[in-house]
Amino acid sequence: MLPPPTHYVRGVDGSDIAYQVGGVVKTTGDGVLAVFDSPSRAVPAALAARDALGREGITIRAGVHTGEIERRGDDIGGIAVHLAARIESAADPGEVLVSRTVRDLTTGGRLRLEPRGTRSFKGIPDAWDVFAAVT
Repeated sequence: MLPPPTHYVRGVDGSDIAYQVGGVVKTTGDGVLAVFDSPSRAVPAALAARDALGREGITIRAGVHTGEIERRGDDIGGIAVHLAARIESAADPGEVLVSRTVRDLTTGGRLRLEPRGTRSFKGIPDAWDVFAAVT
């Protein structure tokens, strides 16, 4: 069973960061897999985690994508999860990268996104435009 929506993101160092409606699915060594009810909540949560952990001297990178997921007991999977992981791996330290899908769904909102080019990701069809979330 997936965790119910909560109001925090668990930081890589185990700290709780109060911010958005989301849920931690699991920790993966030095990483966190979390779900949110919208990309406009996920991106600010990733930025808040980056900033809070940065104040502690911990540099993280994050990838955000939105799409359908497959529930697998207490875990999730599917192409959307895989794409988010690939986007995260393409981010520079301290960077929050998002997919073009996130950009399209948040257009007109308060997020500031800067183009970071088009990337091809292993195991993902087509090339994807990625954008850096900036504060």
